[in-house]
Amino acid sequence: MELAELHCPSELEQLLANVREYNPQADTQLITRAYEYAARRHRGQMRVSGEPFVTHPLNVALIIARLRLDVPSIVTCLLHDVVEDTATSLEEIERLFGSEVAQLVDGVTKVSKITFQSKAEKQAENFRKMIIAMARDIRVVLVKLADRLHNMRTLGALAAERRVDIARETHEIYAPLAHRLGIYWLKAELEEAAFCYLNPEGFVAIENLVARTKTAREEYVQAVIGVIKQRLDEAGIKADVTGRLKDFYSIHHKMEEEELPFDQIHDLVAFRIIVDSLRECYAALGVVHASWKPVPGRFKDYVALPKPNNYQSLHTTVIGPRGQKMEVQIRSRDMHRVAEEGIAAHWSYKEGKIEGLRESQRFAWLRRIVEWQQQLNDPHEFLSNLKEDLFAEEVFVFSPKGDVFDFPQGATAIDFAYRIHSEVGNHLAGVRINGRIAPLRYRLCSGDTVEVLTSERQRPSKDWLAHAVTARAKSRIRSWLRAQQAERSRELGTALIEQELGPLGYGVAQLERAGRLDATAKELSYKNAQALLAAVGYGLITAGQVLNKLLTAEELKRWRPDKAQAGAAIQQDGQPLKGSRRPGAEKPTASGVLVSGLSDVLVRFAGCCNALPGEPICGFITRGRGVTVHLIDCPVVPRNDPQRRVSVVWQAGADSPRAIRLEVMSVDHPGLLAAMSKAIASAGVNISSAQVRTSEGVSRAHCRFEVSVGNARQLNAVMRSLAEIDGVLKVVRLDQHNGARPA
Repeated sequence: MELAELHCPSELEQLLANVREYNPQADTQLITRAYEYAARRHRGQMRVSGEPFVTHPLNVALIIARLRLDVPSIVTCLLHDVVEDTATSLEEIERLFGSEVAQLVDGVTKVSKITFQSKAEKQAENFRKMIIAMARDIRVVLVKLADRLHNMRTLGALAAERRVDIARETHEIYAPLAHRLGIYWLKAELEEAAFCYLNPEGFVAIENLVARTKTAREEYVQAVIGVIKQRLDEAGIKADVTGRLKDFYSIHHKMEEEELPFDQIHDLVAFRIIVDSLRECYAALGVVHASWKPVPGRFKDYVALPKPNNYQSLHTTVIGPRGQKMEVQIRSRDMHRVAEEGIAAHWSYKEGKIEGLRESQRFAWLRRIVEWQQQLNDPHEFLSNLKEDLFAEEVFVFSPKGDVFDFPQGATAIDFAYRIHSEVGNHLAGVRINGRIAPLRYRLCSGDTVEVLTSERQRPSKDWLAHAVTARAKSRIRSWLRAQQAERSRELGTALIEQELGPLGYGVAQLERAGRLDATAKELSYKNAQALLAAVGYGLITAGQVLNKLLTAEELKRWRPDKAQAGAAIQQDGQPLKGSRRPGAEKPTASGVLVSGLSDVLVRFAGCCNALPGEPICGFITRGRGVTVHLIDCPVVPRNDPQRRVSVVWQAGADSPRAIRLEVMSVDHPGLLAAMSKAIASAGVNISSAQVRTSEGVSRAHCRFEVSVGNARQLNAVMRSLAEIDGVLKVVRLDQHNGARPA
């Protein structure tokens, strides 16, 4: 295939030129061959925007070239979608481009050949695969970030709902990941693009506010740059000085966090001073502080104490001209390269080859993520912990020996103890902070010296979960609590079955030795007899249900005469117990909910959120009361013990009416209540009760209705009908805590 026949030859030439600029010995023929191969494999495929699909991998490669990565990384960008979106195999990639490229492409490729029970589970497994792959080779995540950045640049072509989903994932995981890797320009662009789609009104509002003061601000920036350059020249310091307005997302975040209007955000402008040496960094800081008064508590020395991703810079905020606060960052040229390229700056070229990353404490966070993710099976917990770990700002504390440890902001002495060792955490009895006894819930501050006190008699408490912040500490505490809970549940389950077995003169130990309990456990879909006993103790299944499966018809007669009829229902030809569910069959349930595929489990609905058929739900084992069903985002859902979370799904046709409370805020005028009642009745929904109150002086009315609806679709239809009434300002669904939430 001739190059002229391929799409985007000018972009390919630009890519080759960029690579030659930072790596003159690069094998550009391999890059060209990879592009030609990708163009052939993607021939006929188009992006939603209407562009040829091959433009996407080419643009991803251009982004990676900006990070100055090696040829295998560039080739991986060009080939990263061929396995996922064409009939190409990894074996063919390895044969044509080598094992290194094949491994990188495999790391970037999503998990696609496995069937998942939920979207969250699929998302979690894709991120889990990426984390494991990036631990082996950091280039995997750099390609993933470049891939996501180009997708965000072209997101406008997708449907609105899809745009929001991708933008939220970008904001919650990819942007924090770029921050953790120290690639700040990439992080800022991802945040800005996500902000545009997640909060378009806020984005446009900030854009308009900034545009109003653009000319005056540009004049201010140039004036300050002139002053800084003059003062540095007078001090004999050669430096590059730049100034810029903060990103729209940064401005919005500050307004939200500090609850300030735009005109009260004074440090909208940031200045950067880049000097030649470490010594000149501190000299330039002295010049800035001599020129303008520094703001107390706003100086950060990341030069002496670098961030975990090796970012180094001096940050200070001063009261500049016209009394405006302005942030100033000071760094050397080497520090600036690391700040721009992040983790990619640690690659170095020798004779055209790329050297591996040096193992360092600065990437300990990555090893920690790899460690704790292996222990988390629940996809919701995995994603939650991943987001928390990536988002957290760091504090730096010292051990009594002077070793430095980084922790997310808000971490406590409990987190410190578990960082030292799991056994240290499990036996944590007290802590000294800077030589003084402090409570375990004490939040660590940068510069603290932390000494852990242990006792063999001390054990973790469930209360610790409320104070632990790191995924490592929480998973270790949960693991210990689960072990204790499981042991107590097994003991209780054993006691309950022993009690039921009384008339037969059997014991649980006797049934275990005979293998009968294990056989019954497998029949009831439990791993083994111990898991079955724990389930009885939890209340997920009753002792009677176990014995109905375990005992023979003759034993059932001796156990309880009233059970003999049920025992007789066992067919001689091996058919299931009458009324039991055949594998794969769904027997209608009173609750309308199936628990882990079973239809005979006691189910109750939590009153705090009152889940409706069609809404995403989760189940939680409640001791002695079976499974309690919550909405998946209900704030009351117990999240400290994921072991007790079970998979629950709505059964087809499960539309049992439930009472739901709605609040309607409207203007106060005659006939509006009648219109609301008519809208509700027209949707086929019954009103159980109604309350109306008006606000004096503002002509507002607040109506609360309790309605009986069968599913989420019906509720949404009612809410839409109410919202369309002229004069209605807002319609919200209320939970038991009087908190408004969308249907």
